[in-house]
Amino acid sequence: MFRMLAVLLCLVSTAASAQTAVRVKVFPGSQNLPLIAGVSQGYFERQGLKVEVLFTQSSQEQRDGLASGDFQIAHSAVDNAVAMVERAKKDVIIVSGGDSSMNEVYVQPDVKSVADLKGRTIIVDAPNTAYALQLRKILLMHGLKAGDYKVQPIGATFLRLKALRENSEYAASTLNPPFSLEAQAAGKKSLGRVVDLIGPYQATGAFVLRDWAKANAETLERYLAALIEGTRWSVAPANRDAAAKLLVERFKVEPANAGRMVEYLADPKFGLNPDARLDLGGFRAVLALRAEIEGDWGGKPPPAERYLDLTYFDNAMKKVRN
Repeated sequence: MFRMLAVLLCLVSTAASAQTAVRVKVFPGSQNLPLIAGVSQGYFERQGLKVEVLFTQSSQEQRDGLASGDFQIAHSAVDNAVAMVERAKKDVIIVSGGDSSMNEVYVQPDVKSVADLKGRTIIVDAPNTAYALQLRKILLMHGLKAGDYKVQPIGATFLRLKALRENSEYAASTLNPPFSLEAQAAGKKSLGRVVDLIGPYQATGAFVLRDWAKANAETLERYLAALIEGTRWSVAPANRDAAAKLLVERFKVEPANAGRMVEYLADPKFGLNPDARLDLGGFRAVLALRAEIEGDWGGKPPPAERYLDLTYFDNAMKKVRN
């Protein structure tokens, strides 16, 4: 159960003092299996890194922490990186992909369709980024415009699951595994997978401050190389049982759910991006969604390259052991 570990988790590789320390902040969720694997299988250590993985409770907390230098690398919906550039005016670059979000729209049992959410309250992390925009797009596709429903910011997915379980006035949210599986067990209902409802979407990715990347290019490339190896390990059929065990041991996932979560992660459409590559088409969809729902850029999304610097990833691929 992730909520038992919601505030902070440190996964520190057993490394010599000569290794470079890197602090990373993520949302709790199975999408971070490559990071766990990178630590547990020694990929970061072999790249000369001592990695500390911290959990965040909200997008705002994570964005503020990256901007202030509390940690060096963020993994979350890359729309947060766009928000940092456009709203906070921070020079942030996206350096890798991660996953599709693996989100499903979960609702209270009395909700029969998306249209039934008219006049109800939906709960989100932050109302103007990422998965909130996914949900608002889905509502718009079913004729529900802003003002037809209420939006309540709650925070990270484990907090939204808790709110759905404890307050029936909260009618809907997007949830990813294992929280989606817990919601199902609690009697909540899925209205479908987000990628099936609105198409490809680049959700989680790694992003950093541009100045930090320039000053620490070798460290970033070694970090990404280990992330690539951790991603490959996580989806390899031969590692399925070991991956499920990691989820149970490190994140207290229910054993009955761990195998299904590994299957989700291995699904290239729904789960992890192969080799942690950024899905350029999916990222363009992120920008188009922000332009449509938030009205950014006068409704016309800018070129995706404005927010990307994938040269670090390309160099990292050269460091990966084949």
